[in-house]
This record gives sequence, structure tokens and C-alpha cells, in this order.
Amino acid sequence: MEVQIAQFPATRVAVAEHRGPPALEYETSKKLIEWRLQHRLSPANHRTYGVHYTDPQTVAPADHRVDFCVSYDLPVEPNPQGIVAKLIPSNRCAVARHLGSRRHNAAAVYLYREWLPASGEQLGNFPIFFHYVNVGPNVQEDEMITDVYLPLKRSAHAKPT
Repeated sequence: MEVQIAQFPATRVAVAEHRGPPALEYETSKKLIEWRLQHRLSPANHRTYGVHYTDPQTVAPADHRVDFCVSYDLPVEPNPQGIVAKLIPSNRCAVARHLGSRRHNAAAVYLYREWLPASGEQLGNFPIFFHYVNVGPNVQEDEMITDVYLPLKRSAHAKPT
């Protein structure tokens, strides 16, 4: 699997916060989809992200946390879907691409289990996050593209951003 080091730019996002069992993530994501449609935010111009605070394989279902996000530069007004404004901060990241179903992300597993221990790098202070490159009702599971960003500590020789 190909891994690159990239500087992710600070990105303002509108967020549907999911807290609880992974089985209910789709219900949370539907709130963001509804809000996104109301604001006419096309996937071509507004990127879709998932910020994964916990690994559903290692935490109790009630403690699972993920933010479903869409890039959005305007203020987020109070809304019935509970969407809030947040920032994905600028991060130096290891990036790998996953192709196929988002139910099991092989790139995330590879980055944590194989690449990170062999890289000499250390985890940064922000959770792993995914850029869902293609989204929408017409995207089939086997056509899904997900870029995985694993934030890293700044290396001693890296230039400040």
C-alpha cells in the first residue's frame, strides 16, 4: 500500500456528531446529508470527512465517537439537525487510499499496524480522519474511494506551517 506524507490544511467543517453504537452511525450521517441538501452543498465543491475519535473494535459501543463532516466556510446557524461548526486543524499526516466498502478500512488498519511501527514516526494529537472522496446514492460499495489521514507529530526537520 502506498503511503505519502502530506500537510493537510486547516479546514472549517459543518459536523453531525455521533456518540454511541456504530450500528447507528447511518442515522447520524442522514442528519448531515439532510442539512447538506438544504444548503445545496455539492460533493464536488464541499468535501466529506469522518473524524474517528475511537476505534469501534476497542471501545464499548456507548463510548464510540465519530464526527461526520462537510467542508463549509460560512457560520453554521442553529438547525433542527443539530449540525455544528468545527475545525479540522492543519496536520502533517500519513495518507493512504482505501478502495471499496467503508465498513472495513484496510488503509487505516495498515497505517496503524504496519506502516506506523516501521516508519519511525509518532502519532500526532488529532484523531485519524477519512476523506470520503466519492459520496452519494449512486456510489456503489465496490466503487468507494476513501483517503485516510493519520496525523503525525511534527518531525524535527519539518518546516512550520
